[in-house]
Amino acid sequence: MKQTGGRKPPLVADRRYGAAPAAPAKPKPAPKPAPKPKSARSRRPARRMAWPIRLVAGLFRLVWRALWGVGWRLAAMGAIVVGLATLYFYAQLPPLEALIDARTRGSVTLLDRDGKVFAWRGETFGGTITAETVSPSLSNAIVATEDKRFYRHFGISPRGIASAVRINLAEGRGPLEGNGGSTITQQVAKLICLGVPYDPKAWKTEADYEADCRQSSLMRKIKEVPFSFAMEAKYGKDSILTLYLNRAYLGAGARGFEAASQRYFGKSANEVTPAEAAMLAGLLKAPTRYAPTASLERAQGRAAVVLGLMHDQGYLTESQFRDALANPARLSKAAEARAGGYFADWVMESGPAFLTQDTTEDVIIRTTLDQTIQKRAEEALDYVFETKVKAGSKAQAAIVVMSADGAVRAMVGGRNNQVSGAFNRATQAIRQTGSTFKPFVYAAALDMGYTMNSAIDDAPITLYVKGSGEWSPKNYEPEFRGMMTLTDALAHSINTATVRLSQAVGLEAVRKVAADFGLQSELAQGPAIVLGASGATLLDMTGAYAGILNGGSSVHPYGLVELRIQSDDAALMGQEGGMGERVISESAARQLTYMMTQVIERGTGRRARLDGHEAAGKTGTTSDYRDAWFIGFTADYVVGVWMGNDDNKPLTGVTGGGLPAEIWHEVMARVEADLPPAPLPMIRPEDLPPPAYQGEVYQAGGQIGGGAAEPYPGQLAPYPGQAQAPAPEQGGESLVDILTNILGRRD
Repeated sequence: MKQTGGRKPPLVADRRYGAAPAAPAKPKPAPKPAPKPKSARSRRPARRMAWPIRLVAGLFRLVWRALWGVGWRLAAMGAIVVGLATLYFYAQLPPLEALIDARTRGSVTLLDRDGKVFAWRGETFGGTITAETVSPSLSNAIVATEDKRFYRHFGISPRGIASAVRINLAEGRGPLEGNGGSTITQQVAKLICLGVPYDPKAWKTEADYEADCRQSSLMRKIKEVPFSFAMEAKYGKDSILTLYLNRAYLGAGARGFEAASQRYFGKSANEVTPAEAAMLAGLLKAPTRYAPTASLERAQGRAAVVLGLMHDQGYLTESQFRDALANPARLSKAAEARAGGYFADWVMESGPAFLTQDTTEDVIIRTTLDQTIQKRAEEALDYVFETKVKAGSKAQAAIVVMSADGAVRAMVGGRNNQVSGAFNRATQAIRQTGSTFKPFVYAAALDMGYTMNSAIDDAPITLYVKGSGEWSPKNYEPEFRGMMTLTDALAHSINTATVRLSQAVGLEAVRKVAADFGLQSELAQGPAIVLGASGATLLDMTGAYAGILNGGSSVHPYGLVELRIQSDDAALMGQEGGMGERVISESAARQLTYMMTQVIERGTGRRARLDGHEAAGKTGTTSDYRDAWFIGFTADYVVGVWMGNDDNKPLTGVTGGGLPAEIWHEVMARVEADLPPAPLPMIRPEDLPPPAYQGEVYQAGGQIGGGAAEPYPGQLAPYPGQAQAPAPEQGGESLVDILTNILGRRD
C-alpha cells in the first residue's frame, strides 16, 4: 500500500482474551494564559484602613449589637405584655347584647294629638340594628369616612396613627391632639369606656363620665391597643360595627343610627338612601355642629364630603354619586318643623319627674298638641315682628291656643320658638294682667243677677284705702260719659265704671270668681285688683277665658293625655286636667260672651276683628306699658297673647289693642282658615228684660265710708232681691303700689 509522506505504523494484533481494555487517554490540560503584566499601581502594597475609622465602625457595630439585643428582648416582652393584657380584656368583655344600649337614663318621645312624633327629650334609642340588616349605604358611608381599612386591620392602624400624628404636628398641635387616627374598633372602645362601667358614686353626672371616657392621653392610647385586639378577637368585625351603629351619639339627643334616622328622616336606618346615609355618617365628626336640625345647609355640605369619599373608595358609581349630590338629604316634616319646644318642656314638667326628666325607661307621652296650629301660631308671631315691630326691638311675646275644655293646642313661649329648655313666657312669667282681668268683675255681677243691660255710671269716684289714703282711678280719656250699660263699660274698658261695679258686688265675690276660674296666684287685696293689679301667667289667663267660652265651668289647662312605657301597652297615667266645677251660671257666661264680642266689634279690640267669624275678647295694658295683652276666643279656640320686655321695661307705645290684638288676629285667622264659621254661644241684649233701677241706694261719689259725699242719683243699684252691697274693703296696699300698678288706661 502506497504511503505518502511518512513511515508505516507498526502492525499490532488485538488481544482477544484476558486483556483489560486500555484506559482512555487523558486530555491534555489547556495551556494557562500567560499572566498579564502588572501595572505600576497594582504592584504597590495594599494600604490599611485608618485607625479612627476602624474605631468608629467598631463602636457602631458594638452599639448596634447592644441595641438589637436589648430591642428584640424588649419587643418580645412588650408582645408578651400586650398578649397577656389582650387575654385579660378578652376575659373581661361581656356578651355583645349587654353593650348595645348602656344608657343609664331613658328617653321621652312626645306624640301630638294625631299620634305623630313632634319632640324628644333625653337620649333616645331607636332600637337595635345590626351590620347585617342596616342599609349597605350607611355601613359603607361609615367605613369610608371613619376607617377605610376597617376590614384589613386587627384593631389598630399604624399607618392611620402615623398620618394623624403628622397632621397634628403640621398644624401646630401636640401629636395626640386633634386627629387621633383611631380605627372604628378604637372608637367603640372609647364608647364603652374601655370596659369601665358608669358609677354614680365616681361621677356626678353621666355627662362627666362620658367626658372622662373621651379624654385622650398616652396611657389611654396604650390601653386601647390590647383592648381593641381583645374586641376584635371576641366579637369580630360585624359585631364591632353593630356596636358602633347603636352606641354612637349623633346629635339632637339621638343615641345610635336608628334613633338619628328616625329623628331626622322619619325612617329606619335600614332604609336610608346614599344621600341620607352620608349625612348620618357625617355627624360622627361633630354631632352638634353638623346636626341637620341645627343647620341643614352645613349638614348637607358635610354629607357631600362623605359622598366624595364613598365614590373615591368605590362604594358609589359615578351615576349614584352625581344623583346623591343633586338630591341631598332633607329633614322629615316633623324634624323640619321642630314644633312645640316650649310645649314639650311644659308637658315634661307637668308629669312626675321619675317618668320624665329622671326616667330610666323609654317613655311615650301622647299630648294635645296640634302641629298645624303650632306652626301657624309661630308664623303669625314671626310675621308681626318682621312687618310691624322696629328692627332691634328686644320685646318678647307669648301665645297660647286652647280648646274650651283646657286642652292646649299650641304654645309659643318667646320669639325664638325652635328651642328647648328656654324660659317659657307663656307658663313661667307672672305678669300684671291689666284690663284683661275686668271680665271677672262683670262675671261676678252677672252671676249675682245683674244683666248686660244694667246701668252703670262713668263718673269720678274716690275710695279711701286704709293705710294708703284716697284713691281716685282715672280713665284713658279725660271726659266722663255718665250712665251706660255694663256692655258699653266693658267694651270701652271704663275704669271708673268697673271700680264702681266691683264695689257693688264686693271684692270678695270678684276674687272668688277669678280664683275659681283658675287664677290661683296671689291676688291683690285692695280695690286695685279689679283693674289688673294682680299677676298671672298667660296660660292661666287663657284657661280662665276658656271657662267663659265653655259656659261658665272652670278649666285646668292640660297637655298630657297619656303616659306609658315604650315596651308596654297599658298607660301608667292618663289625662290630668280639663273642665271642672261650674263657677258662674250659663246665662252669665253667655251674656259675658256677647259683651266681649262688643270689645272687638266697637271697643278697644277692633284690630282683632275677624272676617266671617264671630269673636270675643278683651285687651289689657299695665302700668307704664310694661305689659300688653289680648285674650279672646271664637267658637273653636281660645287664644291668649302677651307682649312685654323680660326686664320689665316699658314697651314703646304698645297697648293691648295694638300689637297683641294684631298678633291675635294673625293667629286666629290662620287657625280658622280651614274651619267653617261657627256662631258663638251667647245671649244678646234683646233677649233680656229691661233693667230695673233703684235710686240713691249706693254712694257713688266722694269717700266711701267717710259719709261726706252726696249719693249720685241713678247709679247702679243692687239687683232686686239682693242684699245691700257691703261697704268697700279696706286693703293693705299702699298708695305708692296702687299708683305704680294702676294708671288710667282704655284697653
